[in-house]
Amino acid sequence: MPAESQDTLQEQIARQREALTGMLREPLARAAEACGRAWGDRVSLDVVLSEAFRTLPFGNFMYVMDTNGVQVSSNMSREGLIGEDFGRDRSHRPYMKEAVPAEGFLLSQAYISERARRPSLTAIQVVRSPEGRVLGFVGVDFDLRDLPITRELSQQPTQWRQLKGDPSIRGAVFHQTRSDSLMDQQIDTVLGVVEELMVAHGVYHIILHFSSSRAVAWHIDDPYRYRLLDIQELTSPDSCLAYPRRPYPKNAEVGASQIGPVLQGLKNLRFMDEMLYLRSGTLNIFNGVVGLTFSCDGSHYVPVQEFLNKGAEFWVSGGELGA
Repeated sequence: MPAESQDTLQEQIARQREALTGMLREPLARAAEACGRAWGDRVSLDVVLSEAFRTLPFGNFMYVMDTNGVQVSSNMSREGLIGEDFGRDRSHRPYMKEAVPAEGFLLSQAYISERARRPSLTAIQVVRSPEGRVLGFVGVDFDLRDLPITRELSQQPTQWRQLKGDPSIRGAVFHQTRSDSLMDQQIDTVLGVVEELMVAHGVYHIILHFSSSRAVAWHIDDPYRYRLLDIQELTSPDSCLAYPRRPYPKNAEVGASQIGPVLQGLKNLRFMDEMLYLRSGTLNIFNGVVGLTFSCDGSHYVPVQEFLNKGAEFWVSGGELGA
């Protein structure tokens, strides 16, 4: 399989976590130092939290815990101090089960919050006495939807990916044979209509379900809704009249001249073997990826040029289906 040319999702997440850490480390360190001086006095700790919380405008709750994870302060929230969580045992929460690094600051992994049931994370800073003894922790909870650096949509790398499906289907694959569907019987007409829709009529994403003789399409003028095309629509060239003529997008990753060969490749995989065959195929001209789901329930997502470089024999003889 080819190496990735773009950052992985994990690398993108790591960059965002690094940026968050840079934003939080200093204000939490100052808050922890103030908590160390006020330790043992709940009222004084609440005052520290009230002042420190103003430096974290996107935090949900801020609180102080002892070394056992028991809360020794009120909660500071956007609405003000909340006293009901004083004495709450937080030792079982996900952020308290992670090891705090030597420097005393931890940005937890994301988790589902206990009350709001939303993706959240918590920043923890060790609190020390003026003499350096560890007293506990100051923590701040964040709702992921409120964090300022999560606004930019991450870019997914274009790479070959293989996903195995239902083991029970894979186990029975050699006991089944392909049956001709209505789409199979009129495959050339179907692919001709689909190519025309994609090249000249604004369809940019198509899923062809060969076994059930239907397709799902997305049009560039109405990208939030899909359209279901049955076999009658797929076998009638007149269907193209229902879609406005549109120039082929200049920013598409897939060239207009590649669409026909890709569709022909899907046809080849559909008929390549009576037991191992294509059940559905997907093409998105902006992603530049062909999606394949086979009779063994294995799925592949392949960059278009790589897909065009492989013949049907590669999939069977190379053991790529993962059956």
